Amino acid sequence: MAFQQGLSGLNSSSKALDVISNNVANASTVGFKNSGTVFADAYASSLTGAVSKVQIGIGSAVQAVRQSFTQGNITTTSNPLDMAINGNGFFEVELQSGGFALTRNGQFNIDKQGYIVTPLGDRLMGYQVEDPISGDVRAPATVTADSFRTMVIPSTGVGAAATTEVGLSLNLSADVETIDGATTPLDPNDPETYSYSTALKIFDSLGKEHSLSLYFVRRTDVVNSTWDVYTVLDNDTATLPATPNATLNFDGLGKLVPPSDFVLTSNLGPDADPSVINVDMSMITQFGGKSTPRELTQNGSAPGEIAGLSISRNGTIQARYTNGITKDIGIVNLTTVRNNNGLSPIGNNYWVETPESGGFARGEPGNGLNGVISAGQVEESNVDLTQELVQMIIQQRNYQANAQSIRTQDQILQTLVNLR
Repeated sequence: MAFQQGLSGLNSSSKALDVISNNVANASTVGFKNSGTVFADAYASSLTGAVSKVQIGIGSAVQAVRQSFTQGNITTTSNPLDMAINGNGFFEVELQSGGFALTRNGQFNIDKQGYIVTPLGDRLMGYQVEDPISGDVRAPATVTADSFRTMVIPSTGVGAAATTEVGLSLNLSADVETIDGATTPLDPNDPETYSYSTALKIFDSLGKEHSLSLYFVRRTDVVNSTWDVYTVLDNDTATLPATPNATLNFDGLGKLVPPSDFVLTSNLGPDADPSVINVDMSMITQFGGKSTPRELTQNGSAPGEIAGLSISRNGTIQARYTNGITKDIGIVNLTTVRNNNGLSPIGNNYWVETPESGGFARGEPGNGLNGVISAGQVEESNVDLTQELVQMIIQQRNYQANAQSIRTQDQILQTLVNLR
């Protein structure tokens, strides 16, 4: 009986040493989760052959090897596609061999086809919508099963966008003198003929840049103060209209009296389509002090190529283009299961679904029980080396003790055999 108990303890200690050695070997592996051995005692039967208070055990046995899915430390990297999960959830990847697997290893790169892949080449899953004609991809407004797919970074940039909206937010000084249009007509080259001017760049349908200059002339300063607004394109005085593009009326509180918008129609270039631009002046005020621009906006752009990527806490991948445009091109998926310890490890820090784990529940980072994403960072292994080394010493002593009991049993049997 002592021999059986010693042999059982020897096997259990050996199994525990294997688990600890694996933890120590993978202590520096990104996304690795340590394991612990769960032991149980083993009983053969009672000495009397029936239920009795005298039962002799036959040692211990390994009941399970259980992984710990506690959070590991977060380390900053220089790769913007590296991601760490703060909280619950796994990255889901499509395996090259088929099927899906889960991982906490957030080290990702882009392959030659533009897919976001692990170091093994397995593709990251997320949410994207693809234009069937142009192949352009974008983040869906709402994540659905239809938009769940392998994540790809588009190889093409964004095309030109003609300016269709201009917004003016500025203050026109209430202290300036009025200018009589009958005696002093507007001359863009003579600052004495207008009260204030500003300019901004706009774009035609080909993405070519043009200049839109606006000239403000104060006409009256009683009851409702009025200002005339004129436009000039590309500093060409020939484009100056004979009559104002619009007239602004201000009340005694310096606020605009609607309407305050106008539409500018022009041919910005011989090869470009005609431009129709709505100029919004609702944010213009008239207060004392200097005439000052607050914000001048327009929605056109030149063509551009991808210059960089960033990933938000909620998993949104945003592309930055050389023309200053930013665009959401996808959302990283996080997957959870009801029972993490029911997952089956398949190596390479991958786990797959089993009946004990429950089915995959997919969603956006930060939604429900899902954790959030930290971009440019990775989650280190949660192995505590100090604790593992202490456990190794303890298991080595247990191993030696059980080995000694077997040696003693062997010596006793040898003595009995040698009796004459």
